[in-house]
Amino acid sequence: MQGLLVAGRYRLADIIGSGGMGRVWRAHDEVLHRAVAIKELTAALYVSESDQTILLARTRAEARAAARINHSAVVTVHDVLEHDGRPWIVMELVEGRSLADEVKERGRVEPREAARIGLWVLRALRAAHSAGVLHRDVKPGNVLLGQDGRVLLTDFGIAQIEGDTTITRTGEVVGSVDYLAPERVRGHDPGPSSDLWALGATLYTAVEGRSPFRRTSPLTTMQAVVEDEAGEPLSAGPLEPVITALLRKEPAQRPSPEEAEQMLAEAAEGRRPSAAQAYIPTRSQIAGGGGGGGTTRPASGGSYQTYQEGAAYGGARGSDAYGADPYGANSYGGTARGGSHGDSRSGSPGGSMNSPTAVASASAAVPAQPGRRRLRTLVLVVALAALLGGGGAVALQKWNSRQQDGSGSVASPATSGTSSPAGATTASGGTIPAGWQQYDDPAGFTLYLPAGWKRSVSIKKTAGLEQIDYSPDGGTHLVRVAVDTSPDYNNAYDHMRNLEWQLGQRLVDYRTVSLKKGVYRDLPSSRWEYTWTALPKDAKVPGPYRALDVAYFNRDGVEYAIYTAAPADDWATTRKQFTSVLQGWREGRVK
Repeated sequence: MQGLLVAGRYRLADIIGSGGMGRVWRAHDEVLHRAVAIKELTAALYVSESDQTILLARTRAEARAAARINHSAVVTVHDVLEHDGRPWIVMELVEGRSLADEVKERGRVEPREAARIGLWVLRALRAAHSAGVLHRDVKPGNVLLGQDGRVLLTDFGIAQIEGDTTITRTGEVVGSVDYLAPERVRGHDPGPSSDLWALGATLYTAVEGRSPFRRTSPLTTMQAVVEDEAGEPLSAGPLEPVITALLRKEPAQRPSPEEAEQMLAEAAEGRRPSAAQAYIPTRSQIAGGGGGGGTTRPASGGSYQTYQEGAAYGGARGSDAYGADPYGANSYGGTARGGSHGDSRSGSPGGSMNSPTAVASASAAVPAQPGRRRLRTLVLVVALAALLGGGGAVALQKWNSRQQDGSGSVASPATSGTSSPAGATTASGGTIPAGWQQYDDPAGFTLYLPAGWKRSVSIKKTAGLEQIDYSPDGGTHLVRVAVDTSPDYNNAYDHMRNLEWQLGQRLVDYRTVSLKKGVYRDLPSSRWEYTWTALPKDAKVPGPYRALDVAYFNRDGVEYAIYTAAPADDWATTRKQFTSVLQGWREGRVK
């Protein structure tokens, strides 16, 4: 269809967004000589006549809804036309990508930028609500980020216009279920506060990199929306209380649009909005279910019939299968932290487990997140872990949505090293330095280290992850090995990019020296080197530190991370030693 002239005026150029039910074209208006976007409803070609009627009605309703709103943060609809027996919508072309694509690319969005984005989306919603229009499908895929810095809300395909008769069927839940407000899941009529809930869920996804309520199916996701509290947004900074306020279960307990706009404006300036604190439930409220409860039931008493509207309107790429796009579909576009929150930074050296192969907690337990897919990630940021005495044991905890292992670093008897003659050759062809020993670790790997290094377990095997440390001095100089049989990422490079972002938010004077793809043992790998400053409260030897992390997936899908850290003054020696460690490394049977 490329090059086709539609309605004698709009020439199609290329597809810039597509999904199971529609696609969006870049086109040229040959009358006004401008670039436009045209939404084509392809699903109407393949559904029954009754469903086709509904889809066509929704397309026309989208155009009417958007046309009623006059705001710079709402994508302008230029025209609605008939072609090939179907309606097509001609819209303003936004050169950029969706918030969903931004999150996929970067892992998450910096809190102040997320607040700025949320502020413009809220202004668009206020304009829509003033015009009598509820959006009903606010999600990252429907928030466009222009190359010129603009933020626009699009896809009013399932909007409800005040005074219009409904075009949904009894028992039908319309919208992307990850972002449905609880009252909508219960079958109640939505109001402006329902769009605010969806905005809160969208902002949560932006700063955390995941949807707050997504589960394994639409039904369990809707149940989580009604019954579960969202996990604490640990990367939200000043935006945290705003998100919490917007995600209150009961509509009456959420802030008004005016209050929410003030909160977002303050968060965009890096200030923690004091007014938002009033919306954060107390511990007793949480324990007593004060956040709003109830059980999930079909709307209007009918059976569940869920429309993934992101897919229906230029949304989820490829299949409509649930789980294809955890951020909400892309409409179109030219895409454990430590105990402290916000932008506060803490610096702990590798010896106090501040490495990208550790998940650490403060003395308080990390709050559980009911129903969340278990994060079996090898690395997340350490903010408050500290050396316990001189033994190098630290409080460590793998973030897990269902369970908390709670085990700290368990000091193990030093693994007996097997003496090797100086100059002997390792299995990989490297040379064993004088005074080094072979350590056959119980976790199922072998490495060479100087004689006398002590072994400790910094993470007991939990949810597939096990983490072992070796150090001669209680952790100031450290070699760490993490083995994850159930990794969350498809490759080590994407994993490290996500961690790089987190460390940059948490560590004092953090700086990336290099982060690049490579090959290790004939397998794709990632190599990440960085520096930071350890504070006296966090380290026996405070000051500048340097670390190097090499990670790869073996052919069985197990992720290995081999890491070293040391004071920057000792880095030349540490780096040379680590080269020998990598040469002598040998994986074995994972136990």
